[in-house]
Amino acid sequence: MSAALEEFCGSVFWNASYLARPDADLPVCFQQTVLVWVPLGFFWILGPWQLLPMCKSRAKKSSVTKLYIIKQVLAALLVLTAVAELALAFVEDTEQDPLPAVWYTNPSLYITTWLLVLLIHDARRFCLRRDSGILFCFWTLSLLCGMLSFQSLVRRALQGPISDVPRFVLFFISYGLQLLLFLVSGFSDIAPETKEIRKKNPQVTASFLSSITFEWYTSMVFKGYRKPLEIEDVWELKDKDKTKAIYAVMEKNMKTAVRKAQAELEKRKRKKRHQEGDPDHGNNMSKAQSQDILVLEEKQPKRKKEGDKGDSGPHKDFPRGWLVKTLCKTFWQNLVLSVAFKLVHDGLVFVSPQLLKLLIAFVSDEESFAWQGYLYAILLFLTALIQSVCLQQYFTLCFQLGINVRASLISAIYKKALTMSSATRKESTVGETVNLMSADAQRFMDVANFIHHLWSSPLQIILSIVFLWGELGPSVLAGIAAMVLLIPINAFLVAKAKTIQVRNMKNKDERMKIMSEILNGIKILKLFAWEPSFEKRVNEIRARELKDLVNFSYLQSVSIFVFTCAPVLVSLASFAVYVLVDENNILDAQKAFTAISLFNVLRSPMAMLPMVLSSLVQTNVSTARLERYLGGEDLDTSAIHHDPIAGSAVRFSEATFAWERDGNAVIRDVTLDIAPGSLVAVVGAVGSGKSSLVSAMLGEMENIKGHINIQGSLAYVPQQAWIQNATLKDNILFGSELDEARYQQVIKACALLPDLELLPAGDQTEIGEKGINLSGGQKQRVSLARAVYSNADIYVLDDPLSAVDAHVSKYLFEHVLGPKGLLQKKTRILVTHSISYLPQVDNIVVLVAGAVSEHGSYSTLLANRSAFAQFLNLYGSQEEDDEDIEPCVEEGPDDVVTMTLKREASIHRREFSRSLSKTSTNSWKKAQEEPPQKLKGQQLIEKEAVETGKVKFSMYLQYLRAVGLWYSFWIAMGYVGQYVAFVGTNLWLSAWTDDAQHYLNQTYPVKQRDLRIGVFGALGVSQAVFLLFATILSAQGAVRASRVMHQQLLSNILHVPMSFFDTTPTGRIVNRFAKDIFTIDETIPMSFRSWLTCFMAIISTLLMISLATPFFALIIIPLGIFYYFVLRFYVSTSRQLRRLDSVTRSPIYSHFGETVSGLSVIRAYGHQERFLQQNESTMDINQKSVYSWIVSNRWLAIRLEFVGSLVVFFSALLAVISKGTLDGGIVGLSVSSALNVTQTLNWLVRMSSELETNIVAVERVHEYTKVKNEAPWVTEKRPPHGWPSKGEIQFVDYKVRYRPELELVLRGITCNIGSTEKVGVVGRTGAGKSSLTNCLFRVLEAAGGTIVIDGVDIATIGLHDLRQNLTIIPQDPVLFTGTLRMNLDPFDQYTDEEVWKALELAHLKTYVQTLPEGLLHLVSEGGENLSVGQRQLVCLARALLRKAKILILDEATAAVDLETDHLIQTTIRSEFADCTVLTIAHRLHTIMDSNRVMVLQAGRIVEYDSPEELLKKQGIFSAMAKDAGITNTETTAL
Repeated sequence: MSAALEEFCGSVFWNASYLARPDADLPVCFQQTVLVWVPLGFFWILGPWQLLPMCKSRAKKSSVTKLYIIKQVLAALLVLTAVAELALAFVEDTEQDPLPAVWYTNPSLYITTWLLVLLIHDARRFCLRRDSGILFCFWTLSLLCGMLSFQSLVRRALQGPISDVPRFVLFFISYGLQLLLFLVSGFSDIAPETKEIRKKNPQVTASFLSSITFEWYTSMVFKGYRKPLEIEDVWELKDKDKTKAIYAVMEKNMKTAVRKAQAELEKRKRKKRHQEGDPDHGNNMSKAQSQDILVLEEKQPKRKKEGDKGDSGPHKDFPRGWLVKTLCKTFWQNLVLSVAFKLVHDGLVFVSPQLLKLLIAFVSDEESFAWQGYLYAILLFLTALIQSVCLQQYFTLCFQLGINVRASLISAIYKKALTMSSATRKESTVGETVNLMSADAQRFMDVANFIHHLWSSPLQIILSIVFLWGELGPSVLAGIAAMVLLIPINAFLVAKAKTIQVRNMKNKDERMKIMSEILNGIKILKLFAWEPSFEKRVNEIRARELKDLVNFSYLQSVSIFVFTCAPVLVSLASFAVYVLVDENNILDAQKAFTAISLFNVLRSPMAMLPMVLSSLVQTNVSTARLERYLGGEDLDTSAIHHDPIAGSAVRFSEATFAWERDGNAVIRDVTLDIAPGSLVAVVGAVGSGKSSLVSAMLGEMENIKGHINIQGSLAYVPQQAWIQNATLKDNILFGSELDEARYQQVIKACALLPDLELLPAGDQTEIGEKGINLSGGQKQRVSLARAVYSNADIYVLDDPLSAVDAHVSKYLFEHVLGPKGLLQKKTRILVTHSISYLPQVDNIVVLVAGAVSEHGSYSTLLANRSAFAQFLNLYGSQEEDDEDIEPCVEEGPDDVVTMTLKREASIHRREFSRSLSKTSTNSWKKAQEEPPQKLKGQQLIEKEAVETGKVKFSMYLQYLRAVGLWYSFWIAMGYVGQYVAFVGTNLWLSAWTDDAQHYLNQTYPVKQRDLRIGVFGALGVSQAVFLLFATILSAQGAVRASRVMHQQLLSNILHVPMSFFDTTPTGRIVNRFAKDIFTIDETIPMSFRSWLTCFMAIISTLLMISLATPFFALIIIPLGIFYYFVLRFYVSTSRQLRRLDSVTRSPIYSHFGETVSGLSVIRAYGHQERFLQQNESTMDINQKSVYSWIVSNRWLAIRLEFVGSLVVFFSALLAVISKGTLDGGIVGLSVSSALNVTQTLNWLVRMSSELETNIVAVERVHEYTKVKNEAPWVTEKRPPHGWPSKGEIQFVDYKVRYRPELELVLRGITCNIGSTEKVGVVGRTGAGKSSLTNCLFRVLEAAGGTIVIDGVDIATIGLHDLRQNLTIIPQDPVLFTGTLRMNLDPFDQYTDEEVWKALELAHLKTYVQTLPEGLLHLVSEGGENLSVGQRQLVCLARALLRKAKILILDEATAAVDLETDHLIQTTIRSEFADCTVLTIAHRLHTIMDSNRVMVLQAGRIVEYDSPEELLKKQGIFSAMAKDAGITNTETTAL
């Protein structure tokens, strides 16, 4: 081979002696062949592919840019130099002997290569990214190889006259041009047409260099540093990364995979049936076999029972094993690429220790040449560089895989939810489905990030062991044994910690449950002065929680201790065994430090593998859940036909439907024909299948036989209104275009105008989740308005009038549904319970047990005297009674302010996220619709302050103060001690390895050996002991901080005034107790510890390198400055992106939850596509913030790893320079520390940013411990004992307002209420009735005037003294979880007899006696396990138990049945006869027998007299009485 090459160049090809001298050089022939052909070979293999866009592209070329022209000119000049060289060869050839072939072949090769470069430059104009990665790599390679020829030519020129001047000049010209091309191709070449695309996402047009260094992202980091990023600032995703594109591919693959899996499922079912149906089947088997089968069959059902949800028989089998296949098929390109990068990286990881070995050998060897050292230093730097580029690309791919898998799964789940059959839907609750999306999809995302460790970790472990064996021989096994032994210890600790965690989650849930109850019932707590009792309950749970937390932290510190011991133990075991096994084994620097750096490589895969495996196990569960859900049956709407039939809008033909495939038919043989434009009423008793009939029409049920034919579009009003979290207007428009005139007409017809006046922002009011800030009637009317606006052909109305008041329902029937209403021309199918409208409908269908018993017009059915007539008699009489009880006030909230206050809460909880998702799309719309400046008091909830910018240093101090300053000091000292020992260990090792030089050819003294091993071990152990000391201290300190902060927060929240709870959504307060306290409990201590560890590790590493080579200290300074700046820039961007991620994530889940609960409506209107699109855009907004965050991490990592590579390079370089003065040991120490520093640098930044993100929790908790409190609970001035003894109340010119900036609610009230007087308070909604009670209890403080009770001005005494001596029966009966007894008497002030007496008077005694636990009966959350009536009676029992002299009765508007109401009234009359009773009435009947009636209007008393007198006067009261159908006082006694 070499002979042929020698002939080819006409000189020596290879001679080793060229290298064995200080001024080594490569032979000329080697330079002309190998160094030229390697880059060209690379280019010719990969280059031609770059021409593909030219051949197949239909796109037009992008225009010429300056950069493109420069590139083409330089390439053309290169062609000219090559041509000149070829010409030169021909010229010389004619003059003398024939030249060697190489002078012809090389220039010709170059000519073709440079032409190909010209072509490639042109071809790239068809692409968005106009520069080529392959070209860039080629330039790099070519320059590197050319470097060697370059230096040898320069050296030759310096030694003597140049023999071949023209070639010498041409080489330098060509090299210079290549260098220029290399520099130019580093810039992104952006055509003017792509400027717009680049604004949206610069990644698309970024050059190759910019892509691998993430340079294109720098502008974002700067922007994030200058101002907090908003979601608009984040760049769009590339089209192929958008949810829609990913899901399209996934869906295609999913369909085929599911089909296959279903075929398998069928096979399995057949096999099973075959086995079950063939009993003789087993006879020919041997006995043992059949025994086995029996055992197997017994095992099977047991396993299935767990999955059982009440349906008999084993749980449904489902198509299995297709999900992972689908995902792999969808994302195979990503997987293949990342495997390639990971392989290169893993290979290079093992190159560094080998180079380190060579470097140490070089330093220890006096004879070696300087150039070798420089070569090793440069190679170390290059390996580190390539390694980091590969690693970052690999990570980007992995994380991208993660978010894409999550996106595609969420889309699949969402789409499935829209098409799911009702049977499948019943299998999982809304919560479970949302869980699939949040937890399971998230789990897939987490696994996707690390999936490659499955093969990479074992590979790294095997390679490390192989290399280690080469260094230390069998003694490696000792080290590995030590590592393996640590695994079960760790596993045990983890298991222990897990049980504690589980227990603690229970405590946490319990505490959160009580907290949210406290916050929901805070008004009751304040009115009854029960705060201390509840505070005690919370603190008991918290104490249990902290006890567990301390134990958990101790376990953690032990496991950290074990983990820190690991590297020391491993190296100690290996080296000790190595030295002890054989006298001749001497530990020298090469062996020791190569081994140590290999052990360092081993640590990461050893730690990763168990993690990946455990998370895979969890993912397995998720896979099954997702497969069951996504493989479920779809809705089958084949029974709904849409054929045109003249004269019929809806036709049922022998329709029989059931809710489940094999379930009982709920609709039986219905045959009906509904004419277009008619109004049909469907009536029947409860459970006769009215709603099922509607569901069958909408295609929500399983068809058994027959079909339904529907002509035209449907609109549907469900029984329970479904309201989206959007503005009122959006809820009505429901995705249609706005037609202002029609919109106004619809609003008027649906009686929504008065409501719009009450709502703060009219129809632009944002409605909370599930319509929380609308009353039931308003929701129903919005739902109706949506249907009317949709302008469909057929209206299916499922009892829309039940939720509204009688007079409103009359209005709606007249203006919307009836013969003269808006919908008179449409086909209307109305399910109804109210009989009064039946005479006006065209046709009545009577259902009995799912079948039509009769149908016809009102008159014909009455004449028939069958079921329908009986039905009428039954309900008709009742309805007459109902009519006159109905009050005329529209059921609205008790008084507008408190209700809106309470209810708007949930809206603004999502304001922030909402504004995010909207701003991008609606910013231009907003400009047109910008509502006028908000009025005072309209904006109820202040936006939550989102902390931006740097966290104040005072917060860190605040936290450390809570930990305790002494604690903090000693913890820090512990860490310092640990790292002092760490540096000591390493210096000792380096001294130990230098013994090999000192005792070169003599026996190694045993005493010296034992001393070395002993001290090495002792230092290692002391390192761990210091750490253990520090972590245990920090555990105690952290728990102390948790206790202090929670205590401050809780006691302060219970002391704040009611107005705070009105203006702050409960969710926000709960969040402080849940998430922020959790962060303070668990995350911050961890972050602080990790940060300290990283910081100390870096300091100690730099110290060691500086000890070895003192000049390194000079290099630290510029690197440190660079590091600091990168860190500062990055942290602010990253923190904000994390915030954006969490803020944009919640809308995905809430939108999904909303969709699932409103499925039937969405399907009925046929709006699936629109919701899918909305889901995709919500997803994309979240995806882009996550993607941006991922890239920001890579941007940082690659810059820091560059710093790390420089540290390695300089430590090696300085070692080479100061070769004579250093021992091998100290060099090994300095370079192996440097190799380790990169990771630590990365971690430090991560930890700093995490700590900053988390310390915000301290800030948020701190903010709520500073809220202004209400008046003190007990003051110096105590009321006299037994006060109030008479119960006289005087109002003196009393004024009050809700918040300082609002109008007065009560405007100067003056009146006297005598002892034991019964006073009724009436007035329209918003007249200030409820405010009156709030003032008596000082929930609102006076704005002027006084209230005097029995001669004591209530403003002068403590709140608890006041509140404990008044009694109230509140409007909505609030109960708390706990025993019944606790609900009546939380402080245990009364005896059991007294409690039973109160229950007896409240008519609950008999009920409570029937309960197994009696008084200790557990009340569930919100009193769910008692009926509304019973809850009201419990509240009455509370009042009876207190028996104060003054009773305030805020009358229940809640649906209390007449009987309960009657009981309450009579009890109050008898039991509270000697008390002063104030009744706030909504129904006039209850107060007709009071001594006096106070009529309020707009905050003033307008009439105050006995009811008889007021009825005679033609005033407001008599008008109200007339409305309620009351003419004289006698008729009303109940």
